Amino acid sequence: MNLHPDYLLNEVEEPADIKGMSLDQLHELADEMRQLILERDEKIGGHVGPNLGIVETTLAYHYVFDSPHDKVIWDVSHQSYPHKMFTGRAQGFLDPDHYEDVSGFTSPEESDHDFFQVGHTSTSIALAVGMAESRDLKHKHENVVAIIGDGSLSGGLAFEGLNNASKLHSNLIIVVNDNNMSIDDHNQGGLYQGLKELRETAGQSANNIFKFMGLDYRYVPDGNDLSAMIKVFEDVKDIDHPIVLHVHTLKGAGYQPAIDNEMAYHWRGPFNGQTGESTTPQPKESYSEAVIDELLSEIKDGTNIAAINAGIPGMFDLKRFEKAYPERYFDVGIAEQMSVTSAVAMAQNGVRPVVFESSTFLQRAYDQLIHDVALNDAPVVMIVRGGTISSESATHQGTFDISYISSLPNIEYLAPTSVEEMISMLKWAISQTDTPVVIRQPERKLLHRPATQTDYSIIDYEIAHQGSEVAIFAVGDFWQLGEDVRQELQKKLNIDATLINPKTVTNIDQQDLHHLQEDHDIVVTLEDGNLSGGFGETIDRYYSASEMKVLNFGAPREFSDNVPYDVLAEWYHLTPELIVDDIEKVVHQI
Repeated sequence: MNLHPDYLLNEVEEPADIKGMSLDQLHELADEMRQLILERDEKIGGHVGPNLGIVETTLAYHYVFDSPHDKVIWDVSHQSYPHKMFTGRAQGFLDPDHYEDVSGFTSPEESDHDFFQVGHTSTSIALAVGMAESRDLKHKHENVVAIIGDGSLSGGLAFEGLNNASKLHSNLIIVVNDNNMSIDDHNQGGLYQGLKELRETAGQSANNIFKFMGLDYRYVPDGNDLSAMIKVFEDVKDIDHPIVLHVHTLKGAGYQPAIDNEMAYHWRGPFNGQTGESTTPQPKESYSEAVIDELLSEIKDGTNIAAINAGIPGMFDLKRFEKAYPERYFDVGIAEQMSVTSAVAMAQNGVRPVVFESSTFLQRAYDQLIHDVALNDAPVVMIVRGGTISSESATHQGTFDISYISSLPNIEYLAPTSVEEMISMLKWAISQTDTPVVIRQPERKLLHRPATQTDYSIIDYEIAHQGSEVAIFAVGDFWQLGEDVRQELQKKLNIDATLINPKTVTNIDQQDLHHLQEDHDIVVTLEDGNLSGGFGETIDRYYSASEMKVLNFGAPREFSDNVPYDVLAEWYHLTPELIVDDIEKVVHQI
C-alpha cells in the first residue's frame, strides 16, 4: 500500500539512481524523505529529530560517493533512516505494510550498504580506523567515512578512535554531525564548549581538539545546505589522509515541533503529527516518578544525595530532579564509564550517589562495575531500567544485566515486584553504607503490593503463597506471570503451588531452599532475562546434588531482533499455559 506512488523516491533502488538527478530533484527528494520519516514515526514510533536533521548530509554522501564500494559507518545509527531509503529499503518508508520490515539501526542483514550492527554510541571512528587499516593492508583504495553525531562524540571510545585515526597515512573521512544535542538532552562537558567555540568562529578557533590530535579539519556552517554538502564531499573524496568535517546541522529540521522540543522528539512513540500528542495511552503513575519522589524526600530530610545520569534523563524523569536540585544533578553525557566511576568516588567521599542506567547501555561500563564498584566495595546505589526480554532491535536488548551484574562479588542486585517494594529497597540502599546496591526497576505493568522487608542485608525470601509439590520463584517483573502460573497449575493439574518472591538475584536464602525439599518435587524459576548465568542457574546449582527437579524459564543465550514479545513468549515458553505444560511433563516423570 504505497501511499505516495508519485514520489520521486519510488525511482530509487540504489544510490546510483540519484546521481543523474538535478539539484531541484534532490531538494524534492529531501522533502519527500522528511515527510516519510514523520509518517513512519507517527505510526510506529522511532527516532524523529536525528533523522530529520541528517537528510541533506545523507543525500550529498550518496550523490558523491559510490556505496557500497565506498564505506560509510553511522554513529549512532539511529540517524540512518535516510540512508536506508537509498539502499534498497524505500518500501519500509513508503508502504505502511512494510514499516516493520526495516529496523531502526543499520543492519548488514538488511543491506550490503550497512557494514555493522550499530545501536550504541561512539563506535564509528574506531570501526572506520579498522576498516581503513584493513583496506590499506589489502592495497585497495575505497573511501572510508564515519558519520558520528547526536552526542556520540562524548563517549570515550570516540576519543580513542580519534587518537588512532591520526596515525593513518591514507584516506579516512570523519563527519562530526554537530546538532547541539546529546541524545535527549543538551550536550554536556568541555568538548561541546569547544565545538560551540568552533561554530562561533566558523572553525577558526585555536581551541581545536581535532587539530590538536593531528587531524586535518574543515568546518561546514550549514549541513542542511545540500549544495554546500555536495561540494565539501566532492572536495574530500579520495583524500589521502584523515580529515574531520565538522558539520553543523539542525536536529529536527523541517518539522517545527521537533525543533522546538528536541528532547521529546529525539525518539517518540506513535504520535499525532498535527498536535504532537502521543497516541499511546500514558500511565497515571510510574516507577520512575516514585523513585524521584523518594529522592526529593530524602534530600529534604537531610540526606546528601546526588543523581548521576549518562545522557538519557527522559528515561528516568530526571528533569524533575534537575529542576528541584540542579547542583545535585550530574549528566556526564553518553559516557556510562564516567557515570559509574565518578559515582564510586562520590560514595567513598561521603555523598550518596544514585546512578541511573539503561540495562543495554550499562554493559558499556562492565569494567568499571568490576574494577571500580565491586573491587572497591563502594556503596553506590544504582537504578537499572530496561532489563527485560524485549521486542527491540538486537542492539538494544535488556536481557543480559542479571547475568553480568550477579556474577560480580560485593554487589547486591535487588529485583522488586511492586512500586512499594522498589521504594523500600531504595530507602535501604541509600541508608546503608556497606555495599553497592543495584535495583532492577520493573518495566511491565506497575503493581501495588506491600514490601515485606526493610533491611535487605538479610536474605529472606517472601513466601507469598504456601503450597506443595511445585515451588515457583517469580523474579521482579515476572511476579504477575508467577501468579498466573500458580493459578493455571491449580486449574489444570490441581496442584496448589508455592509462590516465592526472591527479592534478590545475587544471594540465596539457603534455609528456605533447604526446607522446600521436604514437600516439593519441582522448582520453577521465572526471570525476565537471559537464562545463561541468570538467577535460575543459581537455583539449579544449589539443587544439583539433590533429587529436586528444576525448570528455568527466561530467554536463551541469543539476540532477538525486532520480534514482538508475544511471539518471543511462545518461542521461550513464557505463557502460563506453556509453562504448565512443561511442568506437567516433569510431574508425569516423577
